[in-house]
Amino acid sequence: MNDIVTENQPAHERTHAAKQADINEPSLQSATDTAAVQAILQALLHSHQFEESQIKTDSESLEHWGKDWTKHFAPAASAIVFPKSTEQVQAIVLLANEHNVVLTPSGGRTGLSAGAVAANGEIVVSMDKMNQIGTFYPADRMVEIEAGVVTEQLQQFAESKGLYYPVDFASAGSSQMGGNIGTNAGGIKVIRYGMTRQWIMGLTVVTGKGDILHLNRGMIKNATGYDLRQLFIGSEGTLGLVTQAQIKLDRLPQDLSVMVLGMDSFNDVMNVLSAFQAKIDLTAFEFFDDTAIDKLMAHGQVQEPFESRTKFYTLLEFEAPYEPIMDKAMAIFEDCMNEGWVVDGVMSQSLAQAAELWKLREYISETISVFTPYKNDVSVLISYVPEFIEEIDAIVSSNYPDFEVCWFGHIGDGNLHLNILKPENMSKDDFFDECQIVNKYVFETVQKYGGSVSAEHGVGMTKKPYLNYSRSDTEIDYLREVKKVFDPNNIMNRGKIFDM
Repeated sequence: MNDIVTENQPAHERTHAAKQADINEPSLQSATDTAAVQAILQALLHSHQFEESQIKTDSESLEHWGKDWTKHFAPAASAIVFPKSTEQVQAIVLLANEHNVVLTPSGGRTGLSAGAVAANGEIVVSMDKMNQIGTFYPADRMVEIEAGVVTEQLQQFAESKGLYYPVDFASAGSSQMGGNIGTNAGGIKVIRYGMTRQWIMGLTVVTGKGDILHLNRGMIKNATGYDLRQLFIGSEGTLGLVTQAQIKLDRLPQDLSVMVLGMDSFNDVMNVLSAFQAKIDLTAFEFFDDTAIDKLMAHGQVQEPFESRTKFYTLLEFEAPYEPIMDKAMAIFEDCMNEGWVVDGVMSQSLAQAAELWKLREYISETISVFTPYKNDVSVLISYVPEFIEEIDAIVSSNYPDFEVCWFGHIGDGNLHLNILKPENMSKDDFFDECQIVNKYVFETVQKYGGSVSAEHGVGMTKKPYLNYSRSDTEIDYLREVKKVFDPNNIMNRGKIFDM
């Protein structure tokens, strides 16, 4: 392999919808950078023991590894590299600094904010080949992993040791831990177990300058100054690349039971949450609306939870290894029925039934995908959720009466997924243009309640124009200064979260 040529490189253009989002900026790299990219790739091959299989430049690979699940940006990577070690990552970063070429980190590419999209000729650094599970520390209930380990792979390893990795979400089968760390992923168990951040005991990172740092080294107690590990969690690859992590594990939950309850008002949802949380430790408290149920039933993959149709549904999960806990749960359910908060409900009688009930929540995203939804994940204080939902519903219905809205989310942690479904007779471009207008009203409402414009998918490029709704200008200036320390040449995931 004497020379690497990019074949049929996609044009450095974005979709019409993205342009309308006012995210346009000059191309981050020009045509003259081809020589710089070539120089890096040749150096990796001849000076840093990269194999030819660790570098891809064909158009199919550039398309595949140059994007994530976001639909608004066209991928335009210049090359994909697959390091096998922290030292190889370091070599890539040092060369990128030398030649002023931007790097985009890539994990499972399941993100929804374009954080892993290479839209401007970047070299993509994929962690696919750094997927090994390393040393297990039984006494610490901790395991060392590489950044490319898939979430489900870690979950299965934990189970093989009689332990549990609790951070879970629909993309567990393809998302990688490095990406989870980069976005501080949450998911369906946050009410009990918290975000990814709570489970990271140590990190090995390569900074944007090319330095290797070993942060916290797995310790529980470490009172030796700033915890730089926390800066990299949620940084979306803008400070450097996570290559390894030390992950805390927990005991396996026992005898999980699931309830699905139907309610006619969102205030009733909140009353039920309060009633159960007062007496039982919930592992999940999810909600979805009647639109979600309608789409699920039409799709035919799941069964009606019960005969009644209600406006809102909740799915709650809890451990019930002992009969008294189950008795307590039934008593709370009966109290909620007597108060008029719950119209109907069902409880699993086996693990198989619990799995079937979970499908009501887990299949929503897949089911509504055929309607080309415009998705927003936001969060507010749990106490504000009813008023917030009411205001957003009013905004969408008054401005766009033809738009159907589907709500679901992790109500136990204040995380709401707003899905606006495209009318059948409207083009995708026109629909996304209209939704960009809706965004302003949605995020103004988020700001009013002191919430976050991105609860768990990061900022990337899709939320970048709206960052100031959740962060003050002064705070963003501090973020920029932090980036300058770790990435002075701005080569790490440039154009994500904020512009320099």
